[in-house]
Amino acid sequence: MARPPRTMTPEERALWTRVIATVTPIKRDKPVPPIPIATAPVAAVEPPAKVKGRVPPARPAPVKPPAPRAPTLDGSWDRRLSRGLVSPESSIDLHGHTLSSAHGLLDQGLERAIVRGDRVLLLITGKPPRPESERPHARGAIRAAVGDWIAASRHADRIAAVRNAHPRHGGQGALYIVLRRDRTGSARKS
Repeated sequence: MARPPRTMTPEERALWTRVIATVTPIKRDKPVPPIPIATAPVAAVEPPAKVKGRVPPARPAPVKPPAPRAPTLDGSWDRRLSRGLVSPESSIDLHGHTLSSAHGLLDQGLERAIVRGDRVLLLITGKPPRPESERPHARGAIRAAVGDWIAASRHADRIAAVRNAHPRHGGQGALYIVLRRDRTGSARKS
């Protein structure tokens, strides 16, 4: 059931009368008739010529190879990393370095860890300069660039995953880099 419309108070009616007095009507020109759209004549489509004999079936579209899977870890690895139960075998400290020197140190550190056969690295990037309450989505410059550096690295195929570090290993100022196992046996643990 619809509610009856509200009536205006004397104050509202006086105000409305003053507003209406200031309005000038828009000049209405003659309406423009719609322009008819000319349709182009449709060319007669000839049916395809019939071929005598046997017609080979159309070739199926080539099968695309599956896209490479994103580097992932199994659930137990993720649980152990998130709870801080994994101890990194080595660490790379980029805190306080410039972007160019940090990039070089990361590459050298990855090279050394791969040669040693390490499985988990702790990458210390440092925290952003201001508290998180003032910069809720901000990251430090090195931390922001690390993902691109790793993806473009000559060691990218050896990296299984990159995860945030547990607070006991640096929390927001650090990352775990999990390296793939060397299946060839060329890297040796010392």
